[in-house]
Amino acid sequence: MNPFDLTGRVAIVTGGNGGIGLGMARGLAAAGARVVLAARDAAKGAAAVAGIEAEGGIARFAATDVRDEASVARLIDATAKDLGRIDILVNNAGVNLRKQPQDYSLEEWEGLLSANLTSAFLCSKAAYAYMQRAGSGKIINVGSMMSLFGSAWATPYAATKGGVVQLTRGLAVAWARDGIQVNAVLPGWIDTELTAATRREIEGFHQRIVERTPAGRWGVGSDLAGVAVFLASAASDFVTGAAIPVDGGYSVQG
Repeated sequence: MNPFDLTGRVAIVTGGNGGIGLGMARGLAAAGARVVLAARDAAKGAAAVAGIEAEGGIARFAATDVRDEASVARLIDATAKDLGRIDILVNNAGVNLRKQPQDYSLEEWEGLLSANLTSAFLCSKAAYAYMQRAGSGKIINVGSMMSLFGSAWATPYAATKGGVVQLTRGLAVAWARDGIQVNAVLPGWIDTELTAATRREIEGFHQRIVERTPAGRWGVGSDLAGVAVFLASAASDFVTGAAIPVDGGYSVQG
């Protein structure tokens, strides 16, 4: 038996229409899972679905606002009804806003909290009922290496990602008896739309990251595919509450 085989499984990936989420979704689809890409941008979602299908995978797009409990409920219920099950949930959706901490408004703070942390709670809570009835499930929360470091220019973002790690640990303990494993992935500097603005705004930033990273390069979305398959498959049945850096060694470089 191949412990990494996901044939017959159903996976939901929030923010799965681009960047890290799409990289993970492509990996899950290549391993045999039917993948639902949940996001707000339908045109981008259609392109992502077409790309996965061109690679031989099975995918669909679901227009979803993960900050809204009713929208999340529709996503989870419709997936279970249409595809018959929910085996894997990847909480990847998130946003960032670069400012010094004193310059954030309360509205901006609450917006980041809602998009990055509350969304993971809402999606996990909604998926739990289906996973609990099935007696198994895999939840993968996408944190950040910013949960390991202080950040002057992304303090609320780092706080939300630290919260994601603690949410992961709490859910892992609470739901282990239900056969559900909950783990987190901590991406390092990955080449996405979210990080492109930072590279444009800060002169020399790209090169500093390359020099600090032992792997000698920025990551790309496909670098998250393998860890997604591992954490979504039977290969990780005795792994729960973990937070795994995927950063080319950035976080361990002295």
